[in-house]
Amino acid sequence: MTSSSRPSLDELAAGEIDTADVAVLAALRGVYDALDPVPAGLVDRINFGITLDALHAEIAELQRSGELAGVRGEDVTETQTVTFTSAHLTTMVTITALSADRVRLDGWVVPGAGVTVELRRVNGSQTTTADADGRFVFADVARGLAQFVLRPPDDAGEKPPVITPSVEL
Repeated sequence: MTSSSRPSLDELAAGEIDTADVAVLAALRGVYDALDPVPAGLVDRINFGITLDALHAEIAELQRSGELAGVRGEDVTETQTVTFTSAHLTTMVTITALSADRVRLDGWVVPGAGVTVELRRVNGSQTTTADADGRFVFADVARGLAQFVLRPPDDAGEKPPVITPSVEL
C-alpha cells in the first residue's frame, strides 16, 4: 500500500473481486438491461455463426442484396437476390417466397461443378451438390436465419470451405 490508507489503482487491479465489486457490477448490469438490453436472438445468432468449421474456413463477403422488380398482376412473387464473394468462389442465391413462412432458394456458384452446398440453420442443415453448371436448389425452406457453407470438390486441391455471412430468409 501507499503511504495513504487507500490502495493504489495498480493494487486494486491486482486484488481479488470482493462483495462490493460484485454489487457494483450487478447494479451496472441492471442499468444496461434497462437502457440497452441484448437484442432478441443475438446469442443464438452468435452461437450459430461461431463454429469449429469457421476457424478453418474462408469467409465470403456479402456483395449485394436487393429486391428484384416484380411483374404486374395478381400473382406477384417476392424475390430477393444476394451475392457472396470470396477469394475462390462467387455465389448468387435467389430467394423466392413460396408462402408467409417458406421460401425457395435457387443458387449458382462459380466455379461450381461438384461444390457441396450446405444450408445451415439454427435447427439443422440441408446439403446438396452443385451441378456441372454450378446450379443448386433448396426447393422448400422455412424462413429464418441461414448461412451457406460451400465445400470445393476433393479434386480442387487444398482449398478451404467458404462460409457466407448469415442472412435472414
